[in-house]
Amino acid sequence: MQTTSTEDHSRAPTTAQVDTNSSKPPVEQSRQRKVIHVDMDAFYASVEQRDNPDLRGRPVAVGGSRERGVVAAASYEARRYGVRSAMPSVTAKRQCPDLIFVKPRFDVYREISLQIREIFADYTDLIEPLSLDEAYLDVTNNLKGIEFATLVAKEIRSRVWTETRLTASAGISANKFLSKVASDQNKPNGQFVITPEMAPTFIADLNIAKFHGIGKKTEEKMNLLGITTGRDLRTKSVEFLKEHFGKAGVYYYWISRGIDERPVQPNRIRKSVGAENTFSHDLSDFGELRIALSPIIDKIWIYCERTQIRGRTVTLKIKYKDFQQVTRSRSVQKEIETKALIAHISDDLLTGLFPLRKSIRLLGVTLSGLNTEIGNASEADHTQLSFDL
Repeated sequence: MQTTSTEDHSRAPTTAQVDTNSSKPPVEQSRQRKVIHVDMDAFYASVEQRDNPDLRGRPVAVGGSRERGVVAAASYEARRYGVRSAMPSVTAKRQCPDLIFVKPRFDVYREISLQIREIFADYTDLIEPLSLDEAYLDVTNNLKGIEFATLVAKEIRSRVWTETRLTASAGISANKFLSKVASDQNKPNGQFVITPEMAPTFIADLNIAKFHGIGKKTEEKMNLLGITTGRDLRTKSVEFLKEHFGKAGVYYYWISRGIDERPVQPNRIRKSVGAENTFSHDLSDFGELRIALSPIIDKIWIYCERTQIRGRTVTLKIKYKDFQQVTRSRSVQKEIETKALIAHISDDLLTGLFPLRKSIRLLGVTLSGLNTEIGNASEADHTQLSFDL
């Protein structure tokens, strides 16, 4: 198996007990955490290329090729042309005329994901899946007694390749935030470790766009405030960050210092998944708002298909131009199995708000009442998908 890696066999860094709702300095602890973030490389597209030799080395998009289709995943060959997940298919085809669209096979992806998770389980019981293609592993006390987390990651990646003929990348560090950032550094088919010695400089030089947990809209807002790197973020007080970013400001304060005490939680149950968009100008026309709903629902459904999550309650969120916010919800008896049904319910909820008394600046949709078996593949009770139009 060919690998690209940055190795350091030093022991895991000492961590600190942190109240993430407080700006008080952390209290050092003797316990050393070792957290690995494993991320499959272009998972869905790689499965299709593995199973169909004609697709190997060619730009592939998993998803619908029709006018209103959306890319669910793109091969690395397609990414060189700027093709990305959640991109409208027409845009992807425009950027890459030779793009080959392949219909998703989520039953196959899920089967392979479970196979990979069985490999993880040979090393630790503390596995927190984020989706079918990535997971956090706490290997502080790994089941094989391997001293160094870098060696655990290398062995896991080697087994994934041997047993599935698919490649994985990994990030290794003392917490979830740093390991997630590290896993992006040597993609594809590599691994990277952020040691305690290198963490302060690494984070300081890191572009805000690379911070896990900071989406496109937040990045733009930070840029307007003069924050473009971790170093810039670290200069801001917790009060300043809370003023501009609410409760998330406390999280940003701590991760700019490389501190993230969230545990790897294998049993946390997801409660909802949602997406929203703040418009560049306020909307009041029913037709325009219906059109604006479509990519929001696409975003949710791509996530549902990737994780096989299904739900029973659709909630429409509206924020008017004066920032007044209202929500409308509807539940069904059985899990919603199609994007069309989410769209139909959202449409009805939107219709019920007309005629409008004032224009709308934000529109969002949330799916809740999720099936708990798949809902365990979550790092938060509610996931708000990033959105950029």
